[in-house]
Amino acid sequence: MEASTNRDRAKKDMDLSFLAIRKAVGVLGIALPIVLALGTLIVSACPHFIKESISSYYYTLMGNVLTGILSAVALFLFTYKGYNSADRISAIIAGTGALATAVFPTNSDNTTNFCEVIAKPCSSLSNTVHFLGAAVFFVTLAYMSIFLFTKSNKKKEDIKKPKRNRNRVYITMGIIMLVALIGILLLRIPAVENAIGAYQPEFWFETIALWAFGFSWLVKGETILKD
Repeated sequence: MEASTNRDRAKKDMDLSFLAIRKAVGVLGIALPIVLALGTLIVSACPHFIKESISSYYYTLMGNVLTGILSAVALFLFTYKGYNSADRISAIIAGTGALATAVFPTNSDNTTNFCEVIAKPCSSLSNTVHFLGAAVFFVTLAYMSIFLFTKSNKKKEDIKKPKRNRNRVYITMGIIMLVALIGILLLRIPAVENAIGAYQPEFWFETIALWAFGFSWLVKGETILKD
Protein backbone atom coordinates (compact mmCIF):
# COMPACT_ATOMS: atom_id res chain seq x y z
CA MET A 1 0.00 0.00 0.00
CA GLU A 2 2.81 2.38 0.92
CA ALA A 3 4.67 1.54 -2.30
CA SER A 4 1.54 2.32 -4.31
CA THR A 5 1.13 5.64 -2.49
CA ASN A 6 4.75 6.56 -3.20
CA ARG A 7 4.30 5.75 -6.89
CA ASP A 8 1.18 7.90 -7.06
CA ARG A 9 2.99 10.77 -5.34
CA ALA A 10 5.96 10.44 -7.71
CA LYS A 11 3.63 10.46 -10.73
CA LYS A 12 1.83 13.54 -9.41
CA ASP A 13 5.16 15.34 -8.88
CA MET A 14 6.24 14.40 -12.41
CA ASP A 15 2.98 15.71 -13.87
CA LEU A 16 3.37 19.01 -12.00
CA SER A 17 6.96 19.28 -13.27
CA PHE A 18 5.77 18.77 -16.85
CA LEU A 19 3.08 21.42 -16.40
CA ALA A 20 5.59 23.91 -14.96
CA ILE A 21 7.99 23.41 -17.87
CA ARG A 22 5.21 23.75 -20.42
CA LYS A 23 3.99 26.98 -18.82
CA ALA A 24 7.52 28.40 -18.66
CA VAL A 25 8.21 27.58 -22.31
CA GLY A 26 4.87 29.07 -23.36
CA VAL A 27 5.39 32.30 -21.44
CA LEU A 28 8.92 32.75 -22.82
CA GLY A 29 7.76 32.17 -26.39
CA ILE A 30 4.99 34.75 -26.14
CA ALA A 31 7.10 37.27 -24.21
CA LEU A 32 10.18 37.19 -26.48
CA PRO A 33 9.10 39.59 -29.29
CA ILE A 34 7.30 41.89 -26.84
CA VAL A 35 10.29 42.18 -24.50
CA LEU A 36 12.72 42.75 -27.38
CA ALA A 37 10.65 45.45 -29.07
CA LEU A 38 9.66 47.33 -25.90
CA GLY A 39 13.14 46.95 -24.46
CA THR A 40 14.65 48.51 -27.57
CA LEU A 41 12.18 51.37 -27.40
CA ILE A 42 12.55 52.04 -23.66
CA VAL A 43 16.18 51.11 -22.93
CA SER A 44 17.69 52.31 -26.20
CA ALA A 45 15.19 55.14 -26.72
CA CYS A 46 15.25 54.10 -30.37
CA PRO A 47 12.15 54.91 -32.45
CA HIS A 48 12.98 52.07 -34.88
CA PHE A 49 12.16 49.44 -32.27
CA ILE A 50 10.52 47.03 -34.74
CA LYS A 51 13.52 45.37 -36.35
CA GLU A 52 13.72 43.43 -39.61
CA SER A 53 13.47 40.17 -37.68
CA ILE A 54 13.61 38.79 -34.14
CA SER A 55 17.19 37.71 -34.85
CA SER A 56 18.23 41.29 -35.66
CA TYR A 57 17.87 42.28 -32.00
CA TYR A 58 21.14 40.42 -31.37
CA TYR A 59 22.97 43.60 -32.40
CA THR A 60 20.96 45.91 -30.13
CA LEU A 61 21.09 46.49 -26.38
CA MET A 62 18.57 43.65 -26.13
CA GLY A 63 20.96 41.15 -27.67
CA ASN A 64 21.75 39.48 -24.34
CA VAL A 65 18.03 39.23 -23.62
CA LEU A 66 17.47 37.50 -26.96
CA THR A 67 20.21 34.92 -26.41
CA GLY A 68 19.21 34.52 -22.76
CA ILE A 69 15.56 33.76 -23.50
CA LEU A 70 16.41 31.39 -26.36
CA SER A 71 18.92 29.60 -24.13
CA ALA A 72 16.31 29.35 -21.36
CA VAL A 73 13.79 27.86 -23.80
CA ALA A 74 16.46 25.38 -24.94
CA LEU A 75 17.22 24.44 -21.32
CA PHE A 76 13.55 23.84 -20.52
CA LEU A 77 13.17 21.72 -23.65
CA PHE A 78 16.27 19.68 -22.79
CA THR A 79 14.83 18.90 -19.36
CA TYR A 80 11.35 18.09 -20.70
CA LYS A 81 10.91 14.32 -20.72
CA GLY A 82 7.25 14.11 -21.69
CA TYR A 83 5.36 10.84 -21.47
CA ASN A 84 7.25 8.78 -24.06
CA SER A 85 10.37 8.72 -26.22
CA ALA A 86 8.71 10.73 -29.01
CA ASP A 87 8.13 13.63 -26.58
CA ARG A 88 11.66 13.39 -25.27
CA ILE A 89 13.39 13.19 -28.65
CA SER A 90 11.26 15.97 -30.16
CA ALA A 91 11.97 18.26 -27.21
CA ILE A 92 15.73 17.64 -27.53
CA ILE A 93 15.62 18.41 -31.26
CA ALA A 94 13.63 21.61 -30.69
CA GLY A 95 15.98 22.60 -27.85
CA THR A 96 19.00 22.04 -30.08
CA GLY A 97 17.43 24.28 -32.72
CA ALA A 98 16.77 27.01 -30.13
CA LEU A 99 20.32 26.80 -28.81
CA ALA A 100 21.83 26.92 -32.30
CA THR A 101 19.71 30.00 -33.04
CA ALA A 102 21.04 31.67 -29.88
CA VAL A 103 24.71 30.73 -30.27
CA PHE A 104 25.05 31.43 -34.00
CA PRO A 105 23.69 34.92 -34.76
CA THR A 106 22.36 36.00 -38.11
CA ASN A 107 24.35 38.49 -40.17
CA SER A 108 23.58 42.15 -39.60
CA ASP A 109 21.76 44.05 -42.32
CA ASN A 110 24.11 46.99 -42.75
CA THR A 111 21.56 48.94 -44.77
CA THR A 112 19.07 49.20 -41.89
CA ASN A 113 21.24 49.14 -38.79
CA PHE A 114 19.02 51.35 -36.64
CA CYS A 115 19.47 50.84 -32.89
CA GLU A 116 22.49 48.54 -33.35
CA VAL A 117 25.24 48.96 -30.76
CA ILE A 118 27.58 46.10 -31.68
CA ALA A 119 29.07 44.91 -34.93
CA LYS A 120 30.67 41.68 -36.09
CA PRO A 121 31.99 40.42 -39.42
CA CYS A 122 29.49 38.58 -41.55
CA SER A 123 29.78 34.79 -41.45
CA SER A 124 28.01 32.55 -43.93
CA LEU A 125 28.46 29.60 -41.54
CA SER A 126 26.91 31.39 -38.57
CA ASN A 127 24.10 32.75 -40.73
CA THR A 128 23.31 29.33 -42.19
CA VAL A 129 23.38 27.52 -38.83
CA HIS A 130 21.18 30.26 -37.35
CA PHE A 131 18.44 29.87 -39.95
CA LEU A 132 18.63 26.08 -39.97
CA GLY A 133 18.38 26.11 -36.17
CA ALA A 134 15.33 28.38 -36.28
CA ALA A 135 13.68 26.19 -38.93
CA VAL A 136 14.33 23.02 -36.90
CA PHE A 137 12.99 24.74 -33.78
CA PHE A 138 9.69 25.83 -35.30
CA VAL A 139 9.06 22.75 -37.46
CA THR A 140 9.67 20.44 -34.49
CA LEU A 141 7.39 22.51 -32.25
CA ALA A 142 4.69 22.43 -34.93
CA TYR A 143 5.08 18.64 -35.12
CA MET A 144 4.76 18.36 -31.34
CA SER A 145 1.67 20.56 -31.30
CA ILE A 146 -0.11 18.72 -34.13
CA PHE A 147 0.90 15.12 -33.55
CA LEU A 148 2.08 14.72 -29.95
CA PHE A 149 -0.03 17.13 -27.91
CA THR A 150 -3.19 15.69 -29.48
CA LYS A 151 -2.47 12.14 -28.32
CA SER A 152 -4.65 10.43 -25.73
CA ASN A 153 -4.63 7.05 -24.03
CA LYS A 154 -8.41 6.89 -24.48
CA LYS A 155 -10.38 5.62 -27.44
CA LYS A 156 -11.53 8.33 -29.84
CA GLU A 157 -15.16 7.98 -28.82
CA ASP A 158 -14.23 8.29 -25.12
CA ILE A 159 -12.34 11.58 -25.47
CA LYS A 160 -14.26 14.33 -23.72
CA LYS A 161 -15.16 17.69 -25.20
CA PRO A 162 -12.47 19.76 -23.35
CA LYS A 163 -9.72 17.50 -24.74
CA ARG A 164 -11.22 17.67 -28.23
CA ASN A 165 -11.27 21.47 -27.98
CA ARG A 166 -7.65 21.52 -26.89
CA ASN A 167 -6.73 19.26 -29.79
CA ARG A 168 -8.29 21.74 -32.19
CA VAL A 169 -6.16 24.46 -30.63
CA TYR A 170 -2.98 22.36 -30.89
CA ILE A 171 -3.60 21.60 -34.55
CA THR A 172 -4.50 25.21 -35.35
CA MET A 173 -1.41 26.57 -33.60
CA GLY A 174 0.82 24.04 -35.35
CA ILE A 175 -0.59 25.00 -38.74
CA ILE A 176 -0.13 28.70 -37.94
CA MET A 177 3.54 28.06 -37.16
CA LEU A 178 4.05 26.27 -40.47
CA VAL A 179 2.19 28.96 -42.45
CA ALA A 180 4.33 31.66 -40.78
CA LEU A 181 7.47 29.78 -41.80
CA ILE A 182 6.23 29.55 -45.38
CA GLY A 183 5.60 33.30 -45.26
CA ILE A 184 9.22 33.88 -44.18
CA LEU A 185 10.45 31.70 -47.05
CA LEU A 186 8.32 33.64 -49.54
CA LEU A 187 10.09 36.83 -48.45
CA ARG A 188 13.22 35.42 -50.13
CA ILE A 189 11.44 36.08 -53.44
CA PRO A 190 12.51 39.60 -54.54
CA ALA A 191 9.05 40.57 -55.81
CA VAL A 192 7.46 39.68 -52.47
CA GLU A 193 10.18 41.44 -50.48
CA ASN A 194 9.85 44.58 -52.62
CA ALA A 195 6.07 44.60 -52.19
CA ILE A 196 5.85 44.30 -48.39
CA GLY A 197 9.42 44.58 -47.10
CA ALA A 198 8.87 48.08 -45.70
CA TYR A 199 6.41 46.67 -43.13
CA GLN A 200 8.98 44.38 -41.44
CA PRO A 201 7.04 41.23 -42.43
CA GLU A 202 9.68 38.81 -41.21
CA PHE A 203 9.44 40.20 -37.67
CA TRP A 204 5.66 39.79 -37.72
CA PHE A 205 5.75 36.29 -39.19
CA GLU A 206 8.25 35.26 -36.51
CA THR A 207 6.13 36.90 -33.83
CA ILE A 208 3.03 35.04 -35.01
CA ALA A 209 4.96 31.75 -34.97
CA LEU A 210 6.29 32.42 -31.46
CA TRP A 211 2.85 33.35 -30.13
CA ALA A 212 1.29 30.26 -31.70
CA PHE A 213 3.99 28.06 -30.18
CA GLY A 214 3.66 29.79 -26.80
CA PHE A 215 -0.14 29.56 -26.76
CA SER A 216 0.01 25.86 -27.62
CA TRP A 217 2.36 25.18 -24.71
CA LEU A 218 0.28 27.25 -22.30
CA VAL A 219 -2.75 25.15 -23.21
CA LYS A 220 -0.71 21.98 -22.78
CA GLY A 221 0.48 23.30 -19.43
CA GLU A 222 -3.17 23.71 -18.37
CA THR A 223 -2.87 27.46 -17.97
CA ILE A 224 -5.67 27.82 -20.55
CA LEU A 225 -8.58 25.51 -21.44
CA LYS A 226 -7.93 22.99 -18.70
CA ASP A 227 -10.58 20.48 -17.63
